[in-house]
Amino acid sequence: AQRFKCKDCNRTFTEYTGTWLDGIHKKSLAEPYISLMIEEYSLDKIKEELHINKKTAFDWRHKILSSYEQNTGDEFEGVIESDETFFDHSQKGSRHLRRPPRKRGNAPKKRGISTDKAAVIVSKDRSKSLKMTVSTIGRVTKSDIRESFQHPLPKESILCSDGQVSYKGYSIENKLKHIVLRADLKQYIKKGGYHIQHVNELHNRLKKWIAGSFWGVSTKYLQNYLNWFYMREKFKHESMTTEKMALASIHNTHAIKQYRCNNFAYEVRQHKCKLEPLHINNIFKERELDKESTVKDFLTVQQEGVRCVQRMVSYYNLD
Repeated sequence: AQRFKCKDCNRTFTEYTGTWLDGIHKKSLAEPYISLMIEEYSLDKIKEELHINKKTAFDWRHKILSSYEQNTGDEFEGVIESDETFFDHSQKGSRHLRRPPRKRGNAPKKRGISTDKAAVIVSKDRSKSLKMTVSTIGRVTKSDIRESFQHPLPKESILCSDGQVSYKGYSIENKLKHIVLRADLKQYIKKGGYHIQHVNELHNRLKKWIAGSFWGVSTKYLQNYLNWFYMREKFKHESMTTEKMALASIHNTHAIKQYRCNNFAYEVRQHKCKLEPLHINNIFKERELDKESTVKDFLTVQQEGVRCVQRMVSYYNLD
């Protein structure tokens, strides 16, 4: 690839810098790889078809999925449905389990919403805007909802949700009209066509797809699979061609940095510790990660204590 030079900072770059193709030698296999991904080939089959290592096939999958960007809050309009669903917290593939293993995929021992559950917030308006975010481990808070949208919703929007009190707090904070639908009172549709049945139906299809196609996924990579499902939804009324998926992936020039910070994002969600902004700046400077696009995702998480920060710094060899 041709290399260019910036006249201001004297750094060089190529057309692939920052994208998921940055640093990949066999770029000619990118298109056939995406084609096999669309057909939902397993990693073993992709390895055989393209004659690459299984670890390479796994890394490429998550580099591509890290590149897909979803809608943000300012892109929503009108009636917006938002609701959370929960996945069992999974450490699939890990060699360093932090809890006793669940034999044969049994359900978590803790009842209800607990630290054995990963919360996914799904938001959708009546047009085409959709956002699916792995927000936290356990119960969703107002700050989790705020971060899931990234940008404030338009003031004229109408937010529909269930009886979760955090949505009420978010609506008051942003001065939004809020419609509450409580299933325990059999409130499924309110006058004016207000409901959350679209997001509930998405929850159902999302869980069936993840359980059926992948037999469950690790919580660490769950956000990437939400990005994949988002792309499936985006092109469900038209053919999801290799060209469209490739173009969508190559546009994100922060993809490789988002991929590299995946472990760190998972740790922050796992331990709910709020890191000081200066400390985060140092972390991203050391790891050459993009501060602008990723620090904001970690600033609103609840504080657990300095020991957690020290443990994470030691874990990632950042000191």
